[in-house]
Amino acid sequence: MKLKRSGRMVDLTAYLLHHPHQLIPLSYFVERYESAKSSISEDLAIIKDHFEQHGLGLVQTVPGAAGGVKYIPGIDQAEAETTVSELIQLLEDPSRILPGGYLYVTDIIGNPRLVNQVGRLFSSIFSSRKIDVVMTIATKGIPLAYAVASYLNVPVVVVRSNSRVTEGSTVSINYVSGSTKRIQTMALARRSIKQGARVLIIDDFMKAGGTIKGMISLIEEFQAHIEGIGVLVEAQEVSERLVDDYVSIARLAKVNEKENRIEVEKGNYFLNGGNA
Repeated sequence: MKLKRSGRMVDLTAYLLHHPHQLIPLSYFVERYESAKSSISEDLAIIKDHFEQHGLGLVQTVPGAAGGVKYIPGIDQAEAETTVSELIQLLEDPSRILPGGYLYVTDIIGNPRLVNQVGRLFSSIFSSRKIDVVMTIATKGIPLAYAVASYLNVPVVVVRSNSRVTEGSTVSINYVSGSTKRIQTMALARRSIKQGARVLIIDDFMKAGGTIKGMISLIEEFQAHIEGIGVLVEAQEVSERLVDDYVSIARLAKVNEKENRIEVEKGNYFLNGGNA
């Protein structure tokens, strides 16, 4: 399609935003817009500068016959701070307190805009690593995992507490819950992860880390490799943490049912280089 430069720039920008972490040959854009390669290169240089100035990520060009252009999503410090602050403010709402000191977070997990921003936060942290698949456990971690995977342009696999006929043969393991110390079971379809795959674990909440430790053991059963762990909220008051190397967006410091008060802090996201 032959477009004026303004229209071509808009379409080119939209294409890159919708195809992250994908190496696209310049010849594709030459044919798509019926324009000279030099014109496309100039457009990409302008887009690259704009993305970097506004913290939208990086536009990388790869020279050579097998090269092209690749968009790496990112988020700048100010926008990351705003997202984390919004999440903390929502979590500190005392109406979220449930019996037993639990918190109601379904509305947060179900907020597409906020979950999408969290996906950008995690993807910016792990974008430099080679990720083949994002893993989570049913059910609340699923929206977060898909948000992260959409920015990394990789598939999602969901670990469940039992096998399903529709998933074919599965691999099951027993693990000890870090908080309850009870033995539980998790299962994953054999076709979900290839041998040698590099896996990113994403979960909504981590207390002692028993569930994530179980997923790590499951990954090992597939002879795959763990590349990173991201959790939306971690609990602070834990006697023994079973997982050490992880990235958290927020930290639940205290839930006081008697005083109807919740204290939430920033997680370790910014300590792990959480900015574009």
